[in-house]
Order: sequence, then structure tokens, then C-alpha cells
Amino acid sequence: MNIDRMGDIIAFVRTADARSFTVAAEQLGLSRSAVGKRIVRLEERLGLRLLHRTTRSVSLSDEGAAFYERCQRILADLDEAEAVMATRKEEPRGKLRLDVPVSFGRLHVLPILHRFMAEWPELVVNVSFNDRYVDLIEEGVDLAIRIGGAEDSRLIARTLAPHRLVTCATPEYLKAYGTPVNLNDLADHSCLAFIHGGRPAEWRFTRDGVIRSVPVHGRFCAGNAEALRDGVLAGYGIGQLATFLVGDDLRAGRLVPVLQEHATTGEPIRAVYPSPRHLSPKVRRFIDLIAENWSPSPDWDKR
Repeated sequence: MNIDRMGDIIAFVRTADARSFTVAAEQLGLSRSAVGKRIVRLEERLGLRLLHRTTRSVSLSDEGAAFYERCQRILADLDEAEAVMATRKEEPRGKLRLDVPVSFGRLHVLPILHRFMAEWPELVVNVSFNDRYVDLIEEGVDLAIRIGGAEDSRLIARTLAPHRLVTCATPEYLKAYGTPVNLNDLADHSCLAFIHGGRPAEWRFTRDGVIRSVPVHGRFCAGNAEALRDGVLAGYGIGQLATFLVGDDLRAGRLVPVLQEHATTGEPIRAVYPSPRHLSPKVRRFIDLIAENWSPSPDWDKR
């Protein structure tokens, strides 16, 4: 295979991954038209249409999907061969691009990351804090720590810890307004809601083995989980918060759990990364370090 054919295949795979000629061109350091010409040349050589193009999107044809899978294996084999032959030690180095949720990342990922960076001084880290789900491939992110989220066949996910929710309030609030003993009682309380998509998010409970969503209202709502926690601690009402956020408050007695028999769990906390066959040392070792710190159960869930 000559170098031009390999370049055509790489242009095709990058375009299929990004679903965009423009993004693929930026990644390859080529013009958009140069990437398009390479793929046209590849299609003409194969006698097949590999991509469907519209003015707004790019998608794989049936033949293109089959060819894409084969090309991915070829490129992964080349990457693996280079990794095996590399003379450099299997140590984390270079740039690690990491994406984490805002509150959870600051409270529980950054302390581990700081230790990781201290151990590996040749590592440079770029951290983005997002409560939206970024496209790791399109934005060039090596690793994301996510709480739930949609499945993506292009990514590998490894579960790291459970995500538990607790409904709670201060002892002073419960003394003044009473403790709810069933879900219907929440209608008589100030319930602090998280703002998602411009609207208060409903609370989730388990009753008779079925997940039930309950609309709530109260004196205070916020689009930031830590601000919501502060509102609950200020005595504005009852909140439903992640244990990773209020674990210390529960242990210290600053907050008291209620309706525990109806407690439910959210989607687990996962490490998510693009799926090459050879995972880089910086990503693999950081994931392993997080898993080691949060196993068998994370500190925030300990009583």
C-alpha cells in the first residue's frame, strides 16, 4: 500500500468519526477540499459510495460502515505496532485532556489528579469542567468522568462508583416544619429543586420497586448542585442531593436524611474514553488510580 492510499483511508476514518469534513480537515491539517478529494479518490478506486453527504451532515453508507470497521482495525494495528516498538517507557507523559462534571470534578476528581501529576512530572493536564456531555472525539478529549449520560458506541465506559441520592434537610428545618413520612407529605414542604433545561427537575423515588418522579416546589432553586446544597444547609427546605456532595454533612449531623425507604440511585459514575485498541499509559493509569481510590466504596458513601 502506498502512502497516498493510507492518507485516503485516514481521511475517510477521521471524517466518519467526526461526521464532518471540516473537523476532519482541522485534525489532519488539510483543507476541507483536500479531505473531500481524498475520499472521492478512495470511493472511485473502490467503486463504492462510502459516505452520504448533505449540506448539514455526513453519514456512512452500508458499504462505508463495513469498510470503516475494517479500516479502524488496520489503523489500530498500526498504532499497536508503534506502541510495542516504542523505546520510551510505559509512563504517563505528554498532554492529558480531561473533562469532568463541575461540582463532582472539583470535589472528588481533582484531589486524585493532583497526586497523579505529582507522581508523573512529565504530564501536562488540561481540565474542562462541564455539566453538558461533550463529544470527546470531536473535541479531542482523552478521558471524561461522567455521571450517567447517553450511550455512545464510539466510546468505552468503565464504571467507577455508584451515584446515590439522599433526600435531606437540616435538623432545625425538620423541627420547625415536621418530618415527611410519605411522598405525599412533600407537597406541604419547601423542596429545593435543581434547574435543568430551564425547568425545576423532578425528584426520583422508589416505591413498590418502581421508580417514581415527583414534581417539587420551594423557596429556592439553582442550576448548580453546590449552591443547592448551601440552600439546604441555610434552612430553606428539603433537598434531594448526591451523597458525593453531602456525605460529610450527613456524617456530621448538619443534614438529616428523610424518606430513606424510598431512596433511589442515579446512573453510575463512569470513566469514558474513545476506543483505541492500545490505551495510552496516561489514561489507563489515571483510571486505575481513580478506581483504586473509590473501591470497594467511595469515601463520600461511608457512614
